[in-house]
Amino acid sequence: MEQYDLTSDAIHFGVAALLGALVGIEREKHRRERRAKTEQSAGLRTFILLALFGACTAWLARAFDSYWIVVAGLLITGAFVVAGYVVTTRGQQQSLGLTTEIAAIVVFVLGAIVMLGGAEIAVALAVVTTAVLAYKNPMHGFVKQLGWDDVYSGLQLLIATFIALPLLPDKPIDPWGAINPYELWLLVVLISGLSLVGYALTRWLGPGKGALLTGLAGGLVASTAVTVSFARGARTNPTQTMAFASGILVAWAVMFVRVLVVVAVVNRVLLGPIFIPFAAMALVAAAVAALIYVRRHADGPEVRAKEDLQVSNPFSVTSAAKFAAFFAVVLVAVKIAQDNFSDSGVYAVAAIAGLTDVDAITLSMAELAKTGDANVAVIAIVIAALVNTAVKCGIAFVIGGAKLGKPLLLTLAAMLGAGLAGVLWL
Repeated sequence: MEQYDLTSDAIHFGVAALLGALVGIEREKHRRERRAKTEQSAGLRTFILLALFGACTAWLARAFDSYWIVVAGLLITGAFVVAGYVVTTRGQQQSLGLTTEIAAIVVFVLGAIVMLGGAEIAVALAVVTTAVLAYKNPMHGFVKQLGWDDVYSGLQLLIATFIALPLLPDKPIDPWGAINPYELWLLVVLISGLSLVGYALTRWLGPGKGALLTGLAGGLVASTAVTVSFARGARTNPTQTMAFASGILVAWAVMFVRVLVVVAVVNRVLLGPIFIPFAAMALVAAAVAALIYVRRHADGPEVRAKEDLQVSNPFSVTSAAKFAAFFAVVLVAVKIAQDNFSDSGVYAVAAIAGLTDVDAITLSMAELAKTGDANVAVIAIVIAALVNTAVKCGIAFVIGGAKLGKPLLLTLAAMLGAGLAGVLWL
């Protein structure tokens, strides 16, 4: 055997051992913290040996050109795992989980993958495996936060993505050539997915978190909902008005970042021109929020505002259909304005759409910018975002009062200046 092969194999055996050690350390810590003599005994050394055993079977399989050796090794590992579980659980009053046993089998397979030339994917899977094992309590806590409605909504999103989407026609169906059902529904799924991520973060954070964290997670779901909720909180708890103001501004900043993410997914070419104005507006909102937070934190602890934020699961078939219908109307309106009026007609449509939603005009302009003027698309999205933010500022004024509304209005003015400066930079 050549020296290069020996060195390569030695490296692979070393990587396999390290992967086993990575998982084994977590299992060893878990076992020691539980301090239960009757629990599974597999720890650091066991997992290192299992990874090396997997690497050895793969080495032999490659040497003898028979991958049944790996299968035999896997069966042997499974037999020992089952036997160990039976011995461990014998006489126990309550059943024990199979987490350690399954992890042992996974480590054997990862060791074999390393030796068969897949070291990169094996390392990634080992990190994921260790994370799944280590974050047991947060994951279980997140599941406890979920209701059946959340599970049903997640399933509906999967159905909408992997069953309904492939069945839709991938061509325009309207006289203006603006509505492609496949692309329209794909973009609806994109927006729903982003909102679902924010909703999951909101539920995972749980009650009792500060206004900044709440605004950060809630802004992904609906910055308007954060604004309404925090404005109500400022009205009932005026001593914490500035804390609520900082949370609202964080939610606004997240909305601007969310627009950039949507544009990056839909039309990456447009991301360059739109980045400067939206990054500027997001930075203004975030900077003012940080300033308010620092000044507020110097006076006392931040309000625990999570109980006041009520957000519902953002995805259902009905809500997705409503957004798709609104999105289709915006697409047609923008297309008609683009074909029959000057750029001011497109801007008027953007302003009207921004009164209720930013996502629809963002998606439509990102799509139309593929064949149209990118600068017009950027200005239209900026107009929609500022109009939508102005509406939320008005809501905060009406519900939360002038004490809450004034800093938000001043921030809106600064964001307007930053947005216009970013547009003029183009």
